[in-house]
Amino acid sequence: MLAAPQTSTSSNPTLIRRLPSVLVNQIAAGEVVERPAAAVKELVENALDAGAARIDVTIRDGGRSFIAVADDGHGMDPDALVLAMERHATSKLPDDDLQAIQSLGFRGEALPSIGAVSRLTLISRAEGAGEAWQLAVDSGVVGTPKPAALAKGTRVEIRDLFYATPARLKFLKSVRSELAACIDVVNRLAMAHPHVAFSLQDDQRRPIQLNAGQGELLDARLARLAAILGRDFADNALPVAAERQGIRLDGYAALPTLNRANSLSQYLFVNGRPVRDKVLIGALRGAYADFLARDRYPMVALFLTVPEDQVDVNVHPAKSEVRFRDPGVVRGLIVGALRQVLAEAGHRASSTVGGAALGAMRPGGAPPSSWPTGPSRPSLALAEAGRAWQAPIEDPRAPGATLPMADQPSARAEISTDETAVAHPLGAARAQIHETYILAQTQDGMVIVDQHAAHERLVYERFKQALIDGGVASQGLLLPEVIELAEADADRLAARQAELAELGLEIEAFGPGAIVVRAVPALLGQTDTAGLIRDLADQLAELDQATALRERLDQVASTMACHGSVRAGRRLTAEEMNALLRQMEATPHSGQCNHGRPTYVSLGLADIERLFGRR
Repeated sequence: MLAAPQTSTSSNPTLIRRLPSVLVNQIAAGEVVERPAAAVKELVENALDAGAARIDVTIRDGGRSFIAVADDGHGMDPDALVLAMERHATSKLPDDDLQAIQSLGFRGEALPSIGAVSRLTLISRAEGAGEAWQLAVDSGVVGTPKPAALAKGTRVEIRDLFYATPARLKFLKSVRSELAACIDVVNRLAMAHPHVAFSLQDDQRRPIQLNAGQGELLDARLARLAAILGRDFADNALPVAAERQGIRLDGYAALPTLNRANSLSQYLFVNGRPVRDKVLIGALRGAYADFLARDRYPMVALFLTVPEDQVDVNVHPAKSEVRFRDPGVVRGLIVGALRQVLAEAGHRASSTVGGAALGAMRPGGAPPSSWPTGPSRPSLALAEAGRAWQAPIEDPRAPGATLPMADQPSARAEISTDETAVAHPLGAARAQIHETYILAQTQDGMVIVDQHAAHERLVYERFKQALIDGGVASQGLLLPEVIELAEADADRLAARQAELAELGLEIEAFGPGAIVVRAVPALLGQTDTAGLIRDLADQLAELDQATALRERLDQVASTMACHGSVRAGRRLTAEEMNALLRQMEATPHSGQCNHGRPTYVSLGLADIERLFGRR
């Protein structure tokens, strides 16, 4: 006998039915509003699109129990209030052209999605209208408009977020974490719109209170960034302005010595929209790779203005990602602009270095959290270092030359015979401390230089210039040196023989498990050849055999520079110390070593006087 046909809906997978509209909106809410901060973002964006000059946000219980966003924009009439609660209803696409989006919110999903999972109240007064209107929505059920009291603009109130989908409440974090996410959202939007006043009030305090910026956009933007990121960022930020193929880049980038342990202080915007885009983040890492270790992140606030037909902002429900028509142009613009401004900064290091040093000198002082600790192997980007610099580097002795060492006191006074050197930015050398640090006097204070870190940067910059000019000159060894290695390490080095020769290192296989070194880069002078070869073997072990060494010459050159620099513990004469200071002043990026640590600390006379209670 044939089996009876199944009639149960739940047991018949081929039966297709339409989902109820309330369930559809709840599903959409899961895509658009995954936490209170997402609701705040959508509502603030709507307020900005409405032309608001002031936006006030109120939050209770981290956004779970109450969120209110009030603005003084153009408002809505009662018919528009009802229409705004329908999915995909918007006033921001008048021509139905998704390639010409000029607003922040355009999908028409935010309000109905929020209303589907909360108790939502809309109060709005259209420009020129005699009264305001109110509309209530409870778990997707829309009421009828009623007269209300409101002087201007729109106020949106959300109560009991996710009460209609209690399972989502389980995924929310602590009240403090949710509040921090809301603060971050408002701060990011405030950075992009410095001429709009913002405030955020929670249960106990007002963590955001930003007045509308005055004057030109760049001045207002820097003032807004200073109010959000602090004076340290404003004092150590370099202005960025560049354009390529109709794409404009503006903003500010901090000096490499002002960095963080995570990427939360990287603020990126496309056409006024805060984004977390892989292309932009990768470009940032590439631009700073020459100066920071892999686990350190620069502080930046960059604003891209891209023609609408060259960027797609409709690739993510929360509009947090974008897609560029030509990502290579965008990446090249960011990398080139940032490298240019960092090169123009010369030897400058962030002012926070001196401040952190002063803090460490005082009782209870702690080392600065913005400096990387422990050994690191930075990823430096030589392939795109196209901006040549002309800085003569002349040492009384060859770089890396062996300097005499003796059993002498660790602090030696070396009075410079050139008193005019005090007028230089890094001053005149006065002493060497612990055969590691150079103490120099400037016109308004003093400078302490880490001789190894500083010389490492100088040698590395010479490597970069030599590579740009066509190759690194070799210096043949009087007696070729045979170095014993693990057989696999020796094979890796031998396989890269031709590529290493471009860097001035001439090697050959010398039987199983051995390498003979016939020449080293002339820039290194006398160096520990065996230590250099072993370090290079370790690096090559981390590379894929198919990866061309030219693509990773940055790491190799950095390792060579480290071996060729003046080591800690070497005695330097006053002439050598002053030569090092003058080279630093003439060399771009010399304010930090290849690992992102500062090469010198500058202390003003007023700072020193405060240490001794003179001020």
